[in-house]
Amino acid sequence: MFDQEDSELNVVMGVLFGIIALVIALVIGLGVHKLRSGGEAAPVAVAMAPAGEAFVDVQEVGEPLAKVYFDLGQSALPADAAPSIEKVVAALNAAGDKRALLSGYHDETGGAAVNAEVAKNRALSVRAALLAAGVPAERVLMRRPAVTLGGGDAAEARRVEIRVQ
Repeated sequence: MFDQEDSELNVVMGVLFGIIALVIALVIGLGVHKLRSGGEAAPVAVAMAPAGEAFVDVQEVGEPLAKVYFDLGQSALPADAAPSIEKVVAALNAAGDKRALLSGYHDETGGAAVNAEVAKNRALSVRAALLAAGVPAERVLMRRPAVTLGGGDAAEARRVEIRVQ
C-alpha cells in the first residue's frame, strides 16, 4: 500500500518539477531575448525614444553640414553651437524638401549604456535648438547613437553630426 502511494507521489513530484523547470526556462529565454533585442538596432524602421522622439534607420548621405562638439559627459548644447545651428536652419530654409539628420556619437570611455544615453541626449539638445530656431519637428530626424573613435581623438568622437538630405 505504501509502495503504490510512494510511486504516485513520485509521479506527482516529477510532473511538478517538470513544470517548474519549464517556467524557469521560459523566464531565462525571455530575459536573454530582451537583452539581445535591447542591445542591437531594432529591425523596424522607426523606434520611439523615451521622450517621444523617433529614431530612424536612414542611410547617411554625403558629408555632415555641421558638427557640434560636446565636453566629456556633457549633453547641454555648448555655447559655440549657434553658428552650426544657424547654418543648418539656412540650408533647410533653402531646400524645402530636405530634412536634417542628427547622428549622435560618443567615445569608448565609460559604460556602453551610459554612453548611448549621453549621445542620445546630445542629439536631443541639438534637436531642441533646431526646433527653437523654427524648424518643424517633422524635418528633424535622429539616428541611433553610435560609438566612434573620431580618428583617434576622443574629443572628436563626442559630437553630433548634422546632415541636410
